[in-house]
Amino acid sequence: DMLKLCHYNALFDICLSLSSWSLKKQVTVCGGAIFCVAVFSLYLMLDRVQHDPARRQNGGGNFPRSQISVLQNRIEQLEQLLEENHQIISHIKDSVLELTDTGAVSPSGQLPFRSANGSWVLPFDGRPTFLSVKPQDCQFAQGRRGQTDLQMLDVYSLLKFDNVDGGVWKQGFEITYEPGEWDSEPLQVFVVPHSHNDPGWIKTFDKYYTDQTQHIFNNMLVKLTEDPRRKFIWSEISYFAKWWESADMHKQEAMRKLILGGQLEMVTGGWVMSDEANVHYFAMIDQLIEGHQWLEKNVGVTPRSGWAVDPFGHSATMPYLLKRANLTSMLIQRVHYSIKKHFASTRSLEFMWRQAWDQKSSTDIFCHMMPFYSYDVPHTCGPDPKICCQFDFKRLPGGRVNCPWKVPPRAVVEANVAERAHLLLDQYRKKSKLFRSKVVLVPLGDDFRYDKALEWDQQYLNYQRLFDYMNSHPEMHVQAQFGTLTEYFTAVYKANNVPQGARPPDYPVLSGDFFAYADREDHYWSGYYTSRPFYKSMDRVLESHLRGAEILFSLAVAHARHTGMEGRYPTSDYTLLTDARRTVALFQHHDAITGTAKENVVIDYGNRLLHSLQGLKRVIINAAHFLVMKNKDVYRFYQTEPFLETDDRRATQDSLPQRTLIELDQSGPRYLVLFNPVEQDRLCVVTVLVNSARVRVLTEDGQTLPVQLSAQWSSASQMSAEVFQASFMVRLPALGLAVFHLYDSADTPMTLRSETLLRLSGRGQTAHAVDPLPLRSQTADPQPFYTSTQSLTLGFSGTTGLLESIRRKDDPQELKVQIQFVTYGTRSSKDKSGAYLFLPDGKAKPYSQKEPPVVRVVEGPLFSEVVAFYQHFQQTIRIHNVPGVDGLSLDVTTMVDIREQSNKELAMRLVTDIQNDDTFYTDLNGFQMQPRRRFLKLPLQANFYPIASQAYIQDSQHRLTLHSAQALGATSLESGQLEVILDRRLMQDDNRGLGQGLKDNKKTANRFRLLLESRSTGNKVVDSGPTSFPSLLSHLTSAILNHEVIALPVLPKKRGIPPLHTFAPFTGALPCDFHVINLRSIQHQDTHSPSPYTALILHRKGLDCGLETPNPGFNCTTTEGQLGLSSLFRNLDLQLLQPVSLSLMYSSPPMANDSSVSLEPMEISAFRLKLR
Repeated sequence: DMLKLCHYNALFDICLSLSSWSLKKQVTVCGGAIFCVAVFSLYLMLDRVQHDPARRQNGGGNFPRSQISVLQNRIEQLEQLLEENHQIISHIKDSVLELTDTGAVSPSGQLPFRSANGSWVLPFDGRPTFLSVKPQDCQFAQGRRGQTDLQMLDVYSLLKFDNVDGGVWKQGFEITYEPGEWDSEPLQVFVVPHSHNDPGWIKTFDKYYTDQTQHIFNNMLVKLTEDPRRKFIWSEISYFAKWWESADMHKQEAMRKLILGGQLEMVTGGWVMSDEANVHYFAMIDQLIEGHQWLEKNVGVTPRSGWAVDPFGHSATMPYLLKRANLTSMLIQRVHYSIKKHFASTRSLEFMWRQAWDQKSSTDIFCHMMPFYSYDVPHTCGPDPKICCQFDFKRLPGGRVNCPWKVPPRAVVEANVAERAHLLLDQYRKKSKLFRSKVVLVPLGDDFRYDKALEWDQQYLNYQRLFDYMNSHPEMHVQAQFGTLTEYFTAVYKANNVPQGARPPDYPVLSGDFFAYADREDHYWSGYYTSRPFYKSMDRVLESHLRGAEILFSLAVAHARHTGMEGRYPTSDYTLLTDARRTVALFQHHDAITGTAKENVVIDYGNRLLHSLQGLKRVIINAAHFLVMKNKDVYRFYQTEPFLETDDRRATQDSLPQRTLIELDQSGPRYLVLFNPVEQDRLCVVTVLVNSARVRVLTEDGQTLPVQLSAQWSSASQMSAEVFQASFMVRLPALGLAVFHLYDSADTPMTLRSETLLRLSGRGQTAHAVDPLPLRSQTADPQPFYTSTQSLTLGFSGTTGLLESIRRKDDPQELKVQIQFVTYGTRSSKDKSGAYLFLPDGKAKPYSQKEPPVVRVVEGPLFSEVVAFYQHFQQTIRIHNVPGVDGLSLDVTTMVDIREQSNKELAMRLVTDIQNDDTFYTDLNGFQMQPRRRFLKLPLQANFYPIASQAYIQDSQHRLTLHSAQALGATSLESGQLEVILDRRLMQDDNRGLGQGLKDNKKTANRFRLLLESRSTGNKVVDSGPTSFPSLLSHLTSAILNHEVIALPVLPKKRGIPPLHTFAPFTGALPCDFHVINLRSIQHQDTHSPSPYTALILHRKGLDCGLETPNPGFNCTTTEGQLGLSSLFRNLDLQLLQPVSLSLMYSSPPMANDSSVSLEPMEISAFRLKLR
């Protein structure tokens, strides 16, 4: 009892010590205290029950001894919890962050009102929310990094980038050697035949397959079987799977035998050879899983080595993902010629590639960089293409392909074999001098090679004669053979006496990436970072839908199994998931998402993307239907009669989505199901289209929500009379579904109308209001105008209608953040910009048009927006008046249409007072940040980098981040600037094989969030090393931009709608530095249905805690990377928890079901779960 008294005293002490706090804080913490007291009362009561013998006898029937001991255990657990609670409360005492400082939250039930400064104050659920980031979770960003021998930023600083003529190896130097160098250790040569098959480029995927790829496989079966010494490597599983599905059992068995026997190696094993600049890490992982899962199921083989000969520059994310998938070695090819030359001269072409943020060496993977211009035969046997071309026997006289250096190959016969072998060996030896081991890799192939039986004979027979001659002449000191990629790597490890994948002694360690790529002169491949932005954007919409569909499908199937209803659930939706996975995977190909394919191929990709998007919406609807049913017994699935409508529709593959109209009528409510694809609770504004200006929105439990009613505009100044926008603030559960009721009802004080002001240039422009929405118009004047919410005040130019400044609630003064639009032209000389290359005609010029823009200013309690209408774009800047993440950044949408421009690129430039000098930061694949420096020694186009999700500039006071919902090219060309290219229209080919310009532009919506953050007082240090990390707020902002709420109206039913309820999958909150990359149903071994297993893929984000963290609007805590999975999923049992490699091919022993999993910052980990 004394113990209990102590606890009571402690609790009341806390409440007393809080008396100096504001009322809200007191309520928060004392509420916690009262809960504890209640728990103790229960304890006392049970205590009595146990110690009162009379009670025990009388009520013995009700309280058996076994239950008492269970209760005793429960109480011990409660005491433990209380102890933790005590710690939490003292922690809260130290780190409660108030939701608002200015009373922005009026008590629930109060109507929205305007405060003295003109900004709106809203009724709000007023749930106290706190932010608690453990100091340990902040140390990672400040930690010391292990030094690497080669940091790519330093290499850039060092190099002159002078394009000196190197002789026969144009971009290199003369290579010499001593004849006796191989006397003690002969040269080992591995000639690796390969065929590079683009899954769509000049032809569509299917046309390539029909015309060429299927013949490559069919000839491979015959020709490799003829001689066991013959080897081959293959990379694109998309093609291999297509061939396999049409092959008979004998062919499949023969192919499997070649693979398992080591003659044919599957390299990388992804669905495609992925681009590395524009792709998001979700899709990089997914296309790798798709390929590896297919190989595991059909062939039973696990890839060991990565092969990436054609992506246009290389990202540091790829080595990390390959390492996590248990590959041991990798190869890259398209790297800037100056870097290749530098690495060759220092014999650094083979290195351990380490992540910049890795404090140890756990992310190291062995990487081989090919030294010369291309992966074709003239550039792979050695430094002299004129000689190497003579050993590409497909180019023998009489064929279709010849040697541009005017010396054709000669068939190898008895009479010339000695001379030919010595000539070729000289090239092998010279190439070998660029590496540290006496093992040399010689790829033998090109695009779509080996499609004719004749070519197999020409290459394999002539090379075998050369090898036989070399190997039978010991004085040549060479051992030459056909080999696979892994055989080459294995020989390198063996020559260095280290295990597979280990760092050989003295081999360098490298960190950084290989953008931007130039293959010659100043031809930088930085145009494709933006080419065809319509599809780059559509790809990300599809990815977000795929992730959402995977997660909801996995949860729905698990819940159906749990309730014994899997027979009733449409598990056949799994085929739609598979189709969409494969479409997303296909589109990551380095001629698809890059925008570098022919126009008809682009249409083929577009149709696939649209088809899969429609399929995914079905999967989401079917899962949501099952999960929101209150009584699962009445659940019925009808294929022809969906329960929910989609949120939007796209008429064709190249049109923008049209939002679904919710038709309200007097007969009763329409129901709306909202899906939040983010793994944290979400407080945000949702907008739907309705057919009535009289709209009332209720929560599931009948509370009326404030609604902002706005116009749907048919043009800059014309409102629609039939359709209205209804916006309301919602709190949605993490990865969950919430239900709302919409009524057509007489006006309620909770429905507030947007006020619109049209700023016109005055030349005969008129505006017509539609009842009941107020509309004013005025002639624009040059004075700046402002709009504000509780968190932000924005200033706009009176002349341009574009953003000029941002002031955050707590900042004394505004910061200049000017948006400008500029255009680049292309050169007048021979080489011009095209799909790949950016070759501008000098600095950008300001975008100008004769007429001043129409500017529309809409203000209201939930959001305000300013829309500026220009001839080739319209820009909408919108701010949300809600507490937390959604209200702390600017929502920026730029609708671009440059279809009547020619040889122009349109860029959006931010001009600020931030003193970032020449340093800026761009992300790699949405996974990590890469510091960049603008170099004056490089041409303008060389300073552009890909952004998949964000770029920022910073100084000791501020950081300004441009978050992007699509991949684009970005740079900072002056201190204080950040710019991004929005679209490019180019009238000519740029001589890289495409044979077309970029003329098929679409009307494209580019979506961004602009986030301004302050460095907290103690943290004026700006990152200077090779790493930088977004803040927690920045990560959350990226999540809400990339995963919009999906609003699904319930279709009206004659027989009425059964009761629906919120579905919240988690019992508690996930740590807010964790991201659920995917919850992916794993395929069944023999059918097209899901197995009982699910892959959970988690990423723990790296955080920069040096920026002020406002309240995110939900409870946000970090846990030093610990996550308990056993009780995470509400109403589901976890029956298996097994760590697996990233592509699910390698399994570790299962963990105890009640174990916590632990992730380091930046770590991505995968687990096989069995949930039911």
